[in-house]
Formats: sequence, structure tokens, C-alpha cells
Amino acid sequence: MKIRLACLGLGALLSVGFGPLLAAPSKGPAAVTTERLLRASEEPGQWMSYGGSHSEQRFSGLTQINRDSVKQLGLAWFRDYDTNLQQQGTPLYIDGVVYVSTAWSKVYAFDARTGKPLWQYNPKVPGEWAANVCCGLVNKGLAAYDGKIYVGTLDARLVAIDAKNGKEVWSTVTLDAAKRNDPIQRYSITMAPRIVKGKVVIGASGGEFGVRGWIAAFDAKTGKQVWRFYTVPGDPNLPPENEAMRKAAATWPKTGDWWKIGGGGTVWDAAVYDPKTNLLYFGTGNGTPWNQKYRDPSGGDNLFLASIVALNPDTGEYVWHYQTTPADTWDYDSVSPMMTADITWEGKLRHVLLQPCKNGMFYVLDAASGKLLSAKAFTGVNWNTGVDMKTGRPIVVPESRYENKPFNLQPGVQGGHGWHANAYSPDTGLIYVATQDAYFPMIGDATYKQAGVGYNLGLDFMAPMTYYQKNPTEKAGFVGFLQAIDPSTGKQVWRTKENQGPAGGAMATAGGLVFQGGGADSELRAFDAKTGEKVWSFATQTAVLAPPISYELDGKQYVAVSVGGAVPGGYFAPNYSRLLVFGLGGKAKLPPAKEYVAPALNPPPSTASAEVIKAGGESYNKYCSSCHGADGQTRGSNFPNLMVSALLYSREGFNQVVLKGARKEKGMVSFATVLNDKSADALREYIIAQANAAKKLMPPPADAPKQAHE
Repeated sequence: MKIRLACLGLGALLSVGFGPLLAAPSKGPAAVTTERLLRASEEPGQWMSYGGSHSEQRFSGLTQINRDSVKQLGLAWFRDYDTNLQQQGTPLYIDGVVYVSTAWSKVYAFDARTGKPLWQYNPKVPGEWAANVCCGLVNKGLAAYDGKIYVGTLDARLVAIDAKNGKEVWSTVTLDAAKRNDPIQRYSITMAPRIVKGKVVIGASGGEFGVRGWIAAFDAKTGKQVWRFYTVPGDPNLPPENEAMRKAAATWPKTGDWWKIGGGGTVWDAAVYDPKTNLLYFGTGNGTPWNQKYRDPSGGDNLFLASIVALNPDTGEYVWHYQTTPADTWDYDSVSPMMTADITWEGKLRHVLLQPCKNGMFYVLDAASGKLLSAKAFTGVNWNTGVDMKTGRPIVVPESRYENKPFNLQPGVQGGHGWHANAYSPDTGLIYVATQDAYFPMIGDATYKQAGVGYNLGLDFMAPMTYYQKNPTEKAGFVGFLQAIDPSTGKQVWRTKENQGPAGGAMATAGGLVFQGGGADSELRAFDAKTGEKVWSFATQTAVLAPPISYELDGKQYVAVSVGGAVPGGYFAPNYSRLLVFGLGGKAKLPPAKEYVAPALNPPPSTASAEVIKAGGESYNKYCSSCHGADGQTRGSNFPNLMVSALLYSREGFNQVVLKGARKEKGMVSFATVLNDKSADALREYIIAQANAAKKLMPPPADAPKQAHE
């Protein structure tokens, strides 16, 4: 089989301080070494790390599946998971075994020839920890090194698993509460670990709740911490940990209690190690609260929120940063996937860092110095009118800060680009970006108070409903598509049709193809990498959000993808979470989709006063809407639709769940610290009222007589 080779010179590796390269890999499962990771492009038949190589370009050098042969691509085998939740994990393929992470931080190992399960690891995350998880009980991927598989867990542990048998080797709690008076410890980990010269690098989520962001490195053999870098300053009454924190502290308030809930700045996805510069790049998230009015009324830049940061991976010392969104108040994380590449820039080859950011801007930075080379919108943007290239700062539209009145933000908090993987092809010179065009009305919460349960946002999360009721002609929507961008110019070369919701992650190949999931459209697709022509597709029966990988076994190329997500019917409907593996001539068939009838919308009568319903709505907005949707209808398939819950008929049953934590093992913890019997009653009455309002809008049965207009 023909393959495409791209080698990183030995001299370049030695020049950044590696010394003699490690010996050839030892025998056995997950026999990954530093040398193999550095030379990943010389083993295109493997997929040994989250992004395929240290550059995170998600490019496969295999060519057997190409523009001509892809029509013969079929399902080779599949295996179901033991979960009905969304799947975001990138599989790994190493020497005949496929490893994949699933919801609740579980890990599977499969024989890559047959799909036979080899082992499964369950970290047994306490169900009640789901209350500390923002956006689904998901896991984005794994790392492999020296016979071990590494996974971060929802309860913020880093675990090493023996790749031979799936048994736990060590488990490290990543929190560092002993060093200082840290804020509320409401961390979780959903990101994939990265391996850097014998260290496991990982960050944690939690910026919506109350945490102080960090990224840390742990010894791959023992799990002991090597270094930790905080992304925002701590207690201003204490000396900063280092010069980077001293610099950051100058951009935050010197008084007030903002630090008691951490400030945010979590590192929950993007991290790239670059052997050419010996730098570790990572992105940081939003502030806590989102609304800067409550975080920093003085309007400081709040470093290192919404920034791209470069560290020395040996020591964790700060090298440079670029802040994409100073004084962020829009949830514009800079944690979207990034990659390094060598591109032609102003007629010369230049080593750069590329990031299509959540804020809708596509950034090109010099990889060594962090100098901003380009910043252009790649989707609809209305919060700025461009970036001042002299200062690197966005030219912000004043009204977008929603201080005096609501603002219909584009891109909304869904982002112009989320966590969904991009890909880059050195053959075409194009970056393939999973793009979103989204709106979200931003309205401050006038009643905001710090809470130990639920989100700390400082926003009215019911805004989409109330805003569009008052402004029905305003732009709305959330669609996704894949586009190809020339990073040398920032110009779009082609784009696909739009689909509802987010676009799935992408992978490019030397066969001239780009594979990409259709998000909620339940389709895996292949496009011509040069033209964007759709040349192949497969109906997956479920959402395809995670990016595919490609590997070679016994002289044959395969494409593998982890699928599962929102399907019609919601939380209780089957969502067909599986690993799908495709090869030329594959003949396997998925079982037919099961018939499913969603629970009927049949609520009890709404009899409460308008005052009670309003009070219940305020509680719902603060504590429930982030998971269960703006009007009781769940986001995707992660949480139940409360409007069809039988508990609406039972005050006692409702309070058993809401106040006494009867379903904490499923992630629904008690809200007794912020609600009592009276406020829980109002909350239930609000949901009942919403359900009755929705029922009135439903079309009449087919055999019902049509009413004449009066």
C-alpha cells in the first residue's frame, strides 16, 4: 500500500534538548515511546495520539482509501457501548488494538481485526459529580505511553491503565487545594491527556461553576506532579506564585472576592506540543462568572482568560501569550482545537500556530514568538469590527457588552467553533474547519449571586426565549458546516451545506479526502479535499460529533469513528452509541433502528398564580436551564425533558429528586442548599405552566375537525 511520508529531521529533535532518542519500542500493547511520537508521520498506519501526531493536524498519510476507491468503502465491523449518552472520544490505534473512551470516562480496548472486546475500564465516577460537569458526561480522548493508556475522569482524576488487561496502574487526584485557599473545588476532566517527553499533561473544566484554571504535568510512570501552571491569579492578599501570575494580577481587581470562586480560565481541550520550538501551547477558557460586570466591574483584561499560552514543557514556565478576547464577557474560550504547521507566509515558509477560535476569528501566530500574523472572521461575527494588527486587540462593538440592553450575539455562546476537531492537509495546504453559525441573546442577570450549586454565569439563561418573544424578527438559529480555509490568506476555498446544530470533527488524508461527521444529521461523510465535493456517506443512525481516525492493518486501510448523540425522542430514546470501523469492501450491516415512542406531553393543569410561576421561572433559570433547556426541554440527549416527566403529578416525588437527591447516582444532586419546599413547589409549577403552553402550540390530531377562522 502506498503511503505518504513526512519526516522531522533528527537534528531538529536533538536541538531542542532530547539528547539520544529512546530505543525501539518494547513488545506488548501500547508500546509507545517518545521516539515513536516524535516520528509519528513515519508510521502512518498508526494513530498513537489524540491529534494523530504532536502537530495535531489530524492528517493520515494512508492512500488506499482515496477519491476513486472511496465508493467501495463499507462497514467492516462495529461494537456497541454500554451507554446511551453523547460520544466525543477520538479513538487511538496502536499495533493491532483500538482504544476508545466513552461517556462517564470509561475506556474500551478492541481487537482491530475483528472488533472483539479485549477489556473495559470503568473509573466508577460518583453519579453526583455530574452536578460539577458543564456540558455532558463526555470524554474527548486518551493518551498512550510505555504500555499504559491514560484517561482523565469526570471527577478530576488522571488514571493510568495497563494496556494489556485494563487494570488500573495508578490514579492521581489532579486538584491542588492544599497549596492555597483555593475556591470551590468543582472541577471535572473531559479533555484528552497529551504525552510530552515522559510526562502526561492535562487540564480541567469547571469555569461555569467556580474554579481557578490550571494545566499540569504528571510523571507518566508514577503519576506524581512535575509542575503546575495556574492560568489566572489567586488571592490578591497573597504573593503570586511566579512572574506570570504577577503580570496577570495587574489585569484583575486588587480588591473584592472574585478570587473566591476562582476566576475561571480553565484548560479543558486544546493543547499542542511542538518539538521544533520545544513549547507547549494551550488555550484557556471563559471567566467565572461569564458576565464581566460581576467578575471585574473595572473592566480589566483579566489575563490569562481567553488566551493562547506557550510554556516550557520541561519546567512549566511561561514563555508567551496572546489574548484573543480581552475582558471576555461572552464565553469566548480560546480552547478550540489548534495545530502547528509550516505554511507559505508572504512568500516564505513559516512555522505557525493555527486556531479557528470560538469567538469567530481565525488566528495565525508565529509558533516561536507568538507574534500575531493574521486574525480574520471565518463565520458571522458582530461583536467586533476587526482586529487592530498593531496592538492585536479586537475592535469591540460597545453594544455587544450588553451592559445597558440585550445584545443578539453572533457567534453566540455556542461559538463559531467549539471543541470539534479541525484537520490540515500538507498536500492541499488547507485547514478544514468544523464551523458554526449561531446566535445567542446576551442579557445580564440582575439578581445574580454566587451559588455553590448550579452555574455562576451572571446571565439570564432564559434570554433566548424572552428575547425572541419580544423581538420575533431578530436573527436566530444554530447551524454547522465544514469549510476549507487557506491559512496563508484566511480566505475560504469551499464549504459544505449546513446541517442543524454543530458540525462534527474532521480528518484529512493523503488519499485526497476529508472525513467528517454530520453532527446531529447522523451521517459520516467524505469530501474531496480540493473541491469539497461530497463523494461518500454512511447513515450512522445517531449523531457523529467525534472526529474519525485512520489506520492500517494487514495491508488494509480502515477508518474508525465513535458515534452517539442526540436523536429524535430525546434522553430516553436509543442513541446507538458505537464504534464504527470502515474498510474497502466492508459488508457489515447495522441492526435496524428500533421503533420508539416519546413520552406524551400531557401535564397536569396549570393552576398556580402568575407570581408563583414567575418565582419558579427565576429558580429554573438559575439552577436548571443549563442542563434541561430554556423551557424544560433538554439540550441534546444528555438530560431528560422535564415537561413530560411523571413527577409533575407528584409533589412528593418531585421533591424527593430536587431536594433529597433521590437520583444523585444519575447526576441529579440535591438542590436543598438553594431551594426549599416553597421554592421547589414554584419550580414545579413553572415547568407545568411551560408544558401547558407548549401543548397548546402542538398541531391537532389528524382526525380532529379544523376550526374555521372567526
